[in-house]
Amino acid sequence: MTSAQLSETLAPLRANPSGSAVLLDIDGTLAPIVAHAADASVPETTRQLIIAISRRYAQVACISGRRASDARAMVSVGTIAYLGSHGAELLRPGWAEAQFDPALAGWTGRIEEFRRESDTAELRRRRVRIEDKGPIIGYHWRGVADEVDARAAVDAVAASAQEAGLEVHWGRKVMEVRPPVRIDKGLGVRALLGERRLSSALYAGDDTTDLDAFHALRGLVQDGLLDRAVCVGVSSEDGPPAIQDEADLIVDGTEGVRQLLAALISE
Repeated sequence: MTSAQLSETLAPLRANPSGSAVLLDIDGTLAPIVAHAADASVPETTRQLIIAISRRYAQVACISGRRASDARAMVSVGTIAYLGSHGAELLRPGWAEAQFDPALAGWTGRIEEFRRESDTAELRRRRVRIEDKGPIIGYHWRGVADEVDARAAVDAVAASAQEAGLEVHWGRKVMEVRPPVRIDKGLGVRALLGERRLSSALYAGDDTTDLDAFHALRGLVQDGLLDRAVCVGVSSEDGPPAIQDEADLIVDGTEGVRQLLAALISE
């Protein structure tokens, strides 16, 4: 990414910030990927840039696979929106509780039951970490002593979930079990941006789940509801190739994202 490429790509947003949205994934985009997801954090320099952007741009939001409340605690900026659980819940600026997709209401008990049943001694022995995301369960094996063995155990959990009629989604060394209800960042982004007429929107992300947000922004352009979509891919060592294939602009890791955020508010 050259400064000229960055400036040209961001020009529509910088020219009209009061009519533009900035949407940001968290893990791998704002916060570096770490062995244990619970240890991830957003650098203070990045947080300050988000605050500055929120004061200038019409809509600023963070979109995460984490719960919306956990995402807000991680970013620690209360004046922006948070889409949690891959878009299944919306935590508006200043609100104490998130709004859940009504389609998920009937699945809470079944998801919780599956989480309890899957939390076996065998999974613990392999150090697979189970993350409770409300309507979603995450199974992480990044950084364990034997990642191949741990992945095999997670494969077995995935098979059990599918046999139980639940959905399985794979990410970067994480498998998620979800209700058989469509959940993706694209739906969340589309619902969020549909609340107001904007001219431009930018989304930055690093993983497969972020592709749905890319597609949603481009769909809004095709539908005439958005003039310009800017899809920013965040490169990483183990990131999916499709991110680079489908992005309008590629930045190098979380440091590249900081440069991007600084460019959005530079005079």
